[in-house]
Amino acid sequence: MNLPNALTILRIFFVPLLVAVLVEESVSIHLGRWQVTNEWLALAIFLSAAGTDLLDGYLARRWKQVTTIGTLLDPIADKLLISAALISLVQVRALPGWMAILVIGREFAVSGLRAIAAAESYTIRASDLGKTKMLAQVAAVSCLLVSVRHPQLHQPGIWMMWGVIFFALLSAVSYFRKFWRKVDEHVKLRRRRELLLLERKRQREAMHQRGSRRAGALGAEAGAGAAGGTIWKPPEVN
Repeated sequence: MNLPNALTILRIFFVPLLVAVLVEESVSIHLGRWQVTNEWLALAIFLSAAGTDLLDGYLARRWKQVTTIGTLLDPIADKLLISAALISLVQVRALPGWMAILVIGREFAVSGLRAIAAAESYTIRASDLGKTKMLAQVAAVSCLLVSVRHPQLHQPGIWMMWGVIFFALLSAVSYFRKFWRKVDEHVKLRRRRELLLLERKRQREAMHQRGSRRAGALGAEAGAGAAGGTIWKPPEVN
């Protein structure tokens, strides 16, 4: 396992830790005279995980270590991280549930489109709108995490979430408009080829059956002619 893949897996392990620290309000760490409460711990975990998202992609491209497992796990880790953070914020009443549903629903919709494209040997790359949405998500979630104990940051965090929803929906529409037609055409072409091959197979089977029937008919005629003919016998000698 290379380092970029290890960072991706580490980001997945950050997810339950983030949820536990954010939901359990009694969690805190004492650093000398300073007390680090749960929202700051959650922020540190979240930013560390988001940092691995940037780092693993950069290292994989720079060191030419792009692998199939890394390509598969990276978007899964991103969606797990964002979904866990949003659901936890809904749990602590820092975020309206409908906002979290919209963002998470968009992630599942785009993931479904990517899965269809992958099944058809077509790759959907992240667009600039998708990258902007990710940066907006990190900023909004970070602000809302701190607002758990600092209510003055709650309203700015909600405004940022409106920006996240805007970019999320806009990028989703862009993905579907740009790639669905190509994927749909590819699927139709493949099905047309499959139907053509099936029709050729049926035609070959029909020709084979006709040939078998003709051969059977000829064999029957030959047998009837042999049965109805005169059998020659040698003359008797007295």
